[in-house]
Amino acid sequence: MARVPATPFIPQEIIRKKRDGGALDDAEIAFFVRGLTDGSIAEGQVAAFAMAVFLRGMDMAERVTLTRAMAQSGRVIDWSGFNLPGPALDKHSTGGVGDKVSLMLAPLVAACGGAVPMISGRGLGHTGGTLDKLDSIPGYRTAPDLELFRKVVAETGCAIIGQTPDLAPADRRLYAIRDVTATVESIPLITASILSKKLASGPQALVMDVKFGSGAFMSEPERARELAASIAAVASGAGLPTTALLTDMNQVLGRAAGHALEVREAIDWLTGKARDPRLDEVTLALGAELLLLGRLAADRDEARRKLAAARDSGAAAERFQRMAAALGGPPDLVEVPEKHLPRAAVERSVEPDRRGFIARIDVRAIGLAVLTLGGGRRRVEDRIDYSVGLADMQGIGDEVGPGRPLAIVHARDTAAAEQAAAAIRRAVEIADAPVSVGPLIRERIGSN
Repeated sequence: MARVPATPFIPQEIIRKKRDGGALDDAEIAFFVRGLTDGSIAEGQVAAFAMAVFLRGMDMAERVTLTRAMAQSGRVIDWSGFNLPGPALDKHSTGGVGDKVSLMLAPLVAACGGAVPMISGRGLGHTGGTLDKLDSIPGYRTAPDLELFRKVVAETGCAIIGQTPDLAPADRRLYAIRDVTATVESIPLITASILSKKLASGPQALVMDVKFGSGAFMSEPERARELAASIAAVASGAGLPTTALLTDMNQVLGRAAGHALEVREAIDWLTGKARDPRLDEVTLALGAELLLLGRLAADRDEARRKLAAARDSGAAAERFQRMAAALGGPPDLVEVPEKHLPRAAVERSVEPDRRGFIARIDVRAIGLAVLTLGGGRRRVEDRIDYSVGLADMQGIGDEVGPGRPLAIVHARDTAAAEQAAAAIRRAVEIADAPVSVGPLIRERIGSN
C-alpha cells in the first residue's frame, strides 16, 4: 500500500487518512504519538484515531512504528553497565483467572542465570493482575523508584513492579481512552500497548503467554493466534526477539483464584508443598522459551532440566524470598506465608449439585465470582479485599461429589460466601463419565 503523507501535522487529516484505509507513514505516527504524550492532541481526536485503527487496522510496518514511538514517549531503561547476573529477559501474559505464573517464573529464570526486570499490570475485568497479587504481601513495594528497581534486579536477579508514570506515557493515555470507546480489542493497538511498555523496560528477549478460552481476554483461538502472531512479528521488527505460546484458559490456572490465595499457591509451588500439573507445565514451558532466547540453554530439553533443578532445589524459592524482602516484604514470607498473608473470615465448601466429573467450566463466571467477593474492581477507585477468593478449585475431568467439593470459598461473610458458591455451581457443568482434556499449550509462535 502506498504511503502518501497526509497534510503534515494536522491531526484530523491523519485520522481521515486512516479512516479511509490509508497506511500512515513514520512521520505521521511520530507526530500523533507526540501529541498523545504532551496533550496537544485532543481527547476526541485520540478517540477518533483509535476507532479508525479499530475499523481499518494497521499493517506490520505501521504497528512497528507505533510501538517504537510509544516506547520512546518516556524513559527507556538501559540495563548496560548495571552488572546484571545474566541477560535481561521478560514475560507477559494476556491474563486469565488464577494466572500467577509470573510470581514463579521470574525467580525461576533468575535461578537459572537470567535477569528478569518485569513490569506487570493490575486486574482487567474478570482477570486478576500480578500487581494486585503482590499488593497482598505486607510491605511489598510495587511502585519503587527506578534506582531501587535496578538495584533489586542486579542483586537478586528479578524484580516485579508496576508501570511507572515515565514509562511509555503515550500508552497510558491511549489505553485510558480505548477503555471508554470500545476499542480495547484492536489487535494493532493491543500489540503496541503491550510491547511499548516492554521495550521501555529494556529486556533483551520476551516470551508471551497468549490465552484463549472462556476465561481469556480473547476467547476464540483464532483471534488469540492473530494477536500472538502480531506481537511476535512486531517485537522482532522492533528489535526484541520474542516467542509466543498459545495456552488454554478454559479452566482456572492452578487451584486458587484470589490475590493472597494465589501468592500462597505460588509459594507452595516454589517450595514443593503442592504443584498443580497444569500450572507447572505452563511455567516450565514459558521458562524454557526464555532460557533459549537468552542462550542459557542449548535446547528445550536442557532448558527444562535446568528449570526443574532450580525449582526442586529451592533456588527459585530463595530468589523469590530475596526479591520480596528487597522490595519491602517480610524476610520470612516463604517460610511462614500464613503469618503474613491476609485470611478471610469465612471459608465455605462448595458442594456440587450431584456426583460426577467436571465437563465444562465458565471461567469468566468464576473470575466474576471472585470480583463479586471483593477480589477485584468494578471502578478504578474500588479497594480490593486481598483475602477473598477460591482455593482447591477443581478442574475439567476431576471427580466431584460428597466429600469432593468444587472449591473452597474464602469470603468476608456468610452471605457473600453463599452468593459465590451459587455462582460457582452455575459455572460448572457435571457429566456422568470422565471427559478428555485438550492440550494445554496449543501452539508456539516464534523464530527459534
